[in-house]
Amino acid sequence: MRQSSLVVIANRLPLDDSAAPDGACEWRRSPGGLASALHAILEQTPATWVGWAGGVGPAPTLPDIGSLRLRPVSLTEEELRGYYEGFANSTLWPLYHDAVQQPTFDRGWWETYRTVNRRFAEAAAQVAEPGAAVWVQDYHLQLVPAMLRELRPDVLIGFFMHVPFPPPELYMQLPRRVELLRGMLGADLVGFQREQAAHNVAQLAKKLLGAVTTRDTITFDDRTVRTGAFPVSIDVTEMRALATRPDVVSQAKQLRHNLGQPKRVLLSVDRLDWTKGIEHRLTAYSELLRDGYVKVRDTVMVQVAVPSRERVESYRGLRDRIEGEVGRINGEFGRVGEPAIHYLNQPFARSQLAALYQTADVMVVTPLRDGMNLVAKEFVAAREDGSGALVLSEFAGAAAELEQAFLVNPHDVDGLKDTLLRAMEADSSDLTARMTAMRRHIAEHDIIAWARAYLRALDHTGRLADRLPRTAPSARRRPPRQRSAR
Repeated sequence: MRQSSLVVIANRLPLDDSAAPDGACEWRRSPGGLASALHAILEQTPATWVGWAGGVGPAPTLPDIGSLRLRPVSLTEEELRGYYEGFANSTLWPLYHDAVQQPTFDRGWWETYRTVNRRFAEAAAQVAEPGAAVWVQDYHLQLVPAMLRELRPDVLIGFFMHVPFPPPELYMQLPRRVELLRGMLGADLVGFQREQAAHNVAQLAKKLLGAVTTRDTITFDDRTVRTGAFPVSIDVTEMRALATRPDVVSQAKQLRHNLGQPKRVLLSVDRLDWTKGIEHRLTAYSELLRDGYVKVRDTVMVQVAVPSRERVESYRGLRDRIEGEVGRINGEFGRVGEPAIHYLNQPFARSQLAALYQTADVMVVTPLRDGMNLVAKEFVAAREDGSGALVLSEFAGAAAELEQAFLVNPHDVDGLKDTLLRAMEADSSDLTARMTAMRRHIAEHDIIAWARAYLRALDHTGRLADRLPRTAPSARRRPPRQRSAR
């Protein structure tokens, strides 16, 4: 088995398995934020990616994609339910997002989560060269760093938490809190989106492990773990290139025409998840319509809700509630040929998203809690003309960077209504000044800058960071079609 000096471990491989017209399997970039972010880095950097291929049963044999080797990890149907749908997304995900929805604690899920984390750690141990750097991603694999350290004490281990990390009083609810904390702190460097998350972990380590902590270190069991904030970003070059493509510009104009050439277009693009604040947003917009501040003939809202975790019962219930509310609003306020809300529950290609971003006058990104939210950054990158307004939740990690957005508390429906009106009625010179500042920031803090900062902190030498391209490539080549025997 070939080995690599850089290994990335994430729940999913960065490609989706889709049936091509001739029956072959075609491997493509998946729509997730993590996969898109890391793919921009690893496309031209020799590395191995360890992850689940997306199906149940034996792991498929996959070809390399350029310089990126793929090492699939298998999951059974039972493991998918217990590890992914269960402990990761019904226990950890709700708790880490401030328990806006009550987390479920199931002892059986924990055992499956631990088993699957062990499998990921063993796979990484097999493909890592002596002294390699192994970069573990996110809450699905929180036990992997400590497990990998037991298997391969020679490797350098990084862990990055893409989602928020909760305050100690919430984390303490977890029945397996010590094992999870020790698992994560098996890394040499633990990175977060915001400084507060690192502070939360330090407090927990002091309380649960008797650790000695400083602003950026945690020392226990004769080991020192470094922590820090490394706000993740996007491939700005890619989004700018998409936004200026003639076919995308033409598509944006056609979308505006199809919407009836309204005075204002409000756009939201979310995964279908209760953390995204979709229901609060619909309530606010409905009340603006009811009170006459917004007229259907002048203003239209487009809500894209990309399907997510459809096997989890709570997500199916959320979809039903949202679809019911959209139907009620359109039934009450819409006209023939003029719906108040255009609701799209489907995935979108990158070029389609770029066209949508250019169509919007107001981008509404109002999650109740979010580690970062890359949609906000993509919208800013796509606005080549410097126009458009961004309404952004204070509880998204992006708010700490995009300070010129119209920041809002999404839990406050009245405040959300007022902020939407301010954004819709803002002077063009004000919008241009805000957008110019935000575009300058993300240009300086793109996905490559994020990866270089993290890897430089991980190895102290800069050798890992120097392997990355200085800038992301301006265009994406689709990987060649590969036939699969499955």
